[in-house]
Amino acid sequence: MDCLSSDEEISFVMEQPTPSEETLEGIQTLITNYKITCDQLVQEQNDLAITISNSKKMTQDCRKRSIKLAKNLQEDKQSHQEQMDSEMVRQNMLSQEEFKLMKEIQDVEAALTEEEADYEHLREQTDVFTSVPDKMVVFKGKTADPGNVQMFDMTSRIVYPMQEGTALITFEEEEVAKRILSMKKHQVKLDDECRITMEAQPVQLMLPRLVEIHSEVCPQRILISNLPKMDIETLLSRLQIHFHKARNGGGEVEHCEFLPDSGTVVLTFLENHIAKGLTDLEFHDIELQKKKHTVRVTPFLNGNIVNLETKMMVCPRTVLLTGIPQVEHDSLQDLVEIHFQRSGNGGGELEAFLYNPLGQHTTALFESIAPKKGSSKL
Repeated sequence: MDCLSSDEEISFVMEQPTPSEETLEGIQTLITNYKITCDQLVQEQNDLAITISNSKKMTQDCRKRSIKLAKNLQEDKQSHQEQMDSEMVRQNMLSQEEFKLMKEIQDVEAALTEEEADYEHLREQTDVFTSVPDKMVVFKGKTADPGNVQMFDMTSRIVYPMQEGTALITFEEEEVAKRILSMKKHQVKLDDECRITMEAQPVQLMLPRLVEIHSEVCPQRILISNLPKMDIETLLSRLQIHFHKARNGGGEVEHCEFLPDSGTVVLTFLENHIAKGLTDLEFHDIELQKKKHTVRVTPFLNGNIVNLETKMMVCPRTVLLTGIPQVEHDSLQDLVEIHFQRSGNGGGELEAFLYNPLGQHTTALFESIAPKKGSSKL
């Protein structure tokens, strides 16, 4: 292979000379080149137009897709918010229902606790009623209708405050009191020149019609029964000494009282826990009259009035005399009594008389008595 010189290598790589524009061939060549270049530019312009059209279409498509995506995103956001709101409402409803259920559970637990307390209280009351002091009874042969038997008996003691210048007269018969009330005005002669006028009025008393008593075990008191007959002071002293000692289950005694109607003793301790321990044991051996004696210790009941209904009652045999003036007369009361004892004045036999002059304060005591046919209890 022949080697080329440096000049030949340079001339080989150099471009071909541009045809001269002065010749026809050169001009045609330039025209041909320009046409090729123009065709290329037109083609490039068409390609660019297509590319621009495609870009616009892609841009429109992208814009549509963006709008659609934004709309979908907004719808999704709204749907999510609606779901969140619905979930919050549901959560609130669940919370309210949970709170309501918790409240119901608390109410049920409170009611259960109250029922258990009532049950325990009733159980204690049952234990009390089954452990009351023994009392000897005997059948006398009398019978009565169970429907007419009173469940609770109470003796009435009514304190009646009297007004000044009045008097109370109780007659032995109701008919006499009715006559005195029907006559209304009465003139009592004190002497030949002096007469006083007084007015007869019925006496109205407020009496209980219904009494409901709630009883409960007293935590500080005990009731001691089955006691021997002995000196009361000695008995109380021995009981206090015995139940004061801790080894006997007792404690510091605050008060000791003998109940003569039942022959029992009520012992009151300073502390609350002593009484229950003694009543649980129930029977206690105490040295009385120099020998061992077994006494019975039972709970002591406190009673509170929980319901009281009253009624007004006219005393059937008692009359109230009003309008009695202040008269300086030594035998005023005797003269008034004599006046209302005379049948000619419509009166009758007196059972009681009480006079309250002007300027004084007096109270009358009304007590119930055993009813008899044609008479009143008061």
